[in-house]
Amino acid sequence: MDSAIDPPAPDIQRLLIVRLSSMGDIIHTLPAATALRQSFPHATIGWVVEERWRELLCTLQNPLSGPRGVQRPMADKVHIVNTAAWRKAPFSSRTWVEIASGLSDLRGIKYEVAVDFQGAVRSAVLARLSKAPTIYGFAQPRENAASMWYTRQVVPNGAHIIEQNLSLAASLVRRPLAVPKVDFPCAPAVEQKIEQRLLKSGGRRFAILNPGAGWGAKQWPAKRFGYVAKKLGEQGLRSLINFGPGEKGLASTAEAASGGNAEMISCSVSELIALTRRARLFVGGDTGPMHLAAALGVPVVAIFGPTDPARNGPFGTQSVVLRNKTSPTSHTRRPEPDAGLLEITSDDVAAAAIQLLERTSG
Repeated sequence: MDSAIDPPAPDIQRLLIVRLSSMGDIIHTLPAATALRQSFPHATIGWVVEERWRELLCTLQNPLSGPRGVQRPMADKVHIVNTAAWRKAPFSSRTWVEIASGLSDLRGIKYEVAVDFQGAVRSAVLARLSKAPTIYGFAQPRENAASMWYTRQVVPNGAHIIEQNLSLAASLVRRPLAVPKVDFPCAPAVEQKIEQRLLKSGGRRFAILNPGAGWGAKQWPAKRFGYVAKKLGEQGLRSLINFGPGEKGLASTAEAASGGNAEMISCSVSELIALTRRARLFVGGDTGPMHLAAALGVPVVAIFGPTDPARNGPFGTQSVVLRNKTSPTSHTRRPEPDAGLLEITSDDVAAAAIQLLERTSG
């Protein structure tokens, strides 16, 4: 009987990953990138990323290139872009200097293969501008025009985006890939800072609650997070209300409704990684911080509205996903909360959080 034999993987020495943003999407790409690192252990691997998210790949204290270590565990070279600023000032001399310098740096590596995990026109163009002769991307990318720049188009496998990204990486390796453990950058000074901050504010037994969301339709009411914090407090677990830029009002509302059981906290990306490593529980919607918690193995209560948890839900950790059956699957960025999302009550979330705590304690 004939047996199928996988063709050998190509001998790739210089490989470029393109995934510019956002936080959750970069985290969803890290397993595929780690699998490529394991498959090509001696290759130089670069990553093009927006400046805002560089700390997901490399700490601020560490050089962007050179020998890998705990502060830059996966990529040999991190290429920083700032496309939002460039679009705002396309004719400024600073923009042109930054673009020219970035392109020179990108092309100087002489990448053999580029992989566009983003599927946007701007990411596909950057992959092409690297001068890599072979460019991989999805056969049906998020922006259809992106496929014009691919030399290899891959039909994804799997329901979850992490599985789909792994299938894109597998097309390079020419064999199926298991989901690997992902290492996030670890800055010793930041770890110490977070440890001291926790000790001063009540100790290391805490949950992270995250009321913010990328757009209004995904945003469960902040006041309800305060109620959940109150119920967790009755279980002896205090809550930290994480907030990012523009979300201070949400965190303040949640804190005020918590009856003294929650405290607002704002972190840099590196600080959030260090803080999340230590959390007993995470409660929030379909957001970057939720995906970070899942990637770090923290138990997650995920509150979903219009996005599909089969594709974007917590992956690889113990979790409870709450979603009303009336919620449509849509990425339309409506400002008002999804009606189905509002049907998920404060008691629903508090009960799920307490049950998950009991299941994962010890």
